[in-house]
Amino acid sequence: MFDIVGTSGDAFNMTRDYAVAMQREGVSIELKVYTNEAKAVEDFRAGLCDAVIATGFRTRPFNGVAASVDTLGSTIIVRNGVIDMTASYDVVRKLVQTFSADTPQVTRLMTDASGKYEVGGILPVGAAYLVGSDRRNNTVEKLAGKRMAALDYDPAQAVMIKRIRAVPVPSDITNISQRLSSGATDFIAAPALAYKPLGLDKGVGERGGVGRFPLMIMSYQVILNRSKFPEGFGARSRTYWLGQFDRVLQLIRKAENDIPAATWVELSPENTYRYTLMLREARIDIAQMGLYDKRGLKILKRIRCHVNPADPECQSKSEEVWQQP
Repeated sequence: MFDIVGTSGDAFNMTRDYAVAMQREGVSIELKVYTNEAKAVEDFRAGLCDAVIATGFRTRPFNGVAASVDTLGSTIIVRNGVIDMTASYDVVRKLVQTFSADTPQVTRLMTDASGKYEVGGILPVGAAYLVGSDRRNNTVEKLAGKRMAALDYDPAQAVMIKRIRAVPVPSDITNISQRLSSGATDFIAAPALAYKPLGLDKGVGERGGVGRFPLMIMSYQVILNRSKFPEGFGARSRTYWLGQFDRVLQLIRKAENDIPAATWVELSPENTYRYTLMLREARIDIAQMGLYDKRGLKILKRIRCHVNPADPECQSKSEEVWQQP
């Protein structure tokens, strides 16, 4: 499992509790923690591990439906020009609940086409915010020409960065902090849980800030090699992680509260609406390019409209009926 701070991290502590709980299910799990996420996924693919826990960006190749939570704006709810984070996390919760149902239909969705891999859990790690070295760059127009870190294993990020006429800088989660503090990039996107562990405050300094506009809510996902676990274990595992939702939500909220109030950069209601529409248009285009899973986006659209039926998008068939590419 991946935890950038190793055995002292929250992700490792939660996974250790998971291993104890799964013993009661008759499954013995030996943990191996990686601070290099790419290596963790590589070892899993090579059969050196029976399961892997990593970010949704890394697990997308195993299951695009589950990784749809990690798509631009797909879980974000806006009401009266303000981001409603409680409702946004409710969208994520309902998605995790949907994917935790022990039914044949859900099992098919959570299993890849080869039948080898199954999603064993989804857990939010928080909203990804723009973290920059100059708080004056507080509109999309001002981002034109600026350098922004793009995870090189998630091509959708570079697509989005180019759409706003910024410059993508290929990066990895292990070096984005150094790129920001060294001036190699002007912006990165990261959740509050990464702010202290990655030392992002050094890159922000006195002039920078964190924009209070979530690009998405990121996730950690458990991927199982089905042949290594008992029949039906995937559903029991997903149910366990659903039960940890409120625990991790407390960690996320604490991390956001720990960022100094003066560091946050607020958006106007007009720009909040404008950027939400911008993310929606980008998400649809990126799905049409084949980089996002359309089935997952369709499920998320329905959940958003259940949570916030007054949103104008709920009067359209966008993300429900797709144009043929």
